[in-house]
Amino acid sequence: MGRWLAGRLMKELGLVSCQQPTHRYKRGGHEHVAIPNYLERQFAVTEPNQVWCGDVTYIWTGKRWAYLAVVLDLFAENQWAGPCRSRRTAGLP
Repeated sequence: MGRWLAGRLMKELGLVSCQQPTHRYKRGGHEHVAIPNYLERQFAVTEPNQVWCGDVTYIWTGKRWAYLAVVLDLFAENQWAGPCRSRRTAGLP
């Protein structure tokens, strides 16, 4: 059964799908700038506070997206996670 037939039959029966629609990412209007690779996969760090890395994670809360920033010191493997924010442009404390 094709999706158009399934959709028509569901409409006739008054059924609604509970599947979330796919998320479409925004396309930037500019060309991406190449970021230099300073570490060159050499992760052996000899002192604290030499190399820090970070990531931003998108979390679906059921109603909207929340954004969590995590920062990691590669020497001591200390993690710092900022508070979840409701906007991607919110700053870290």
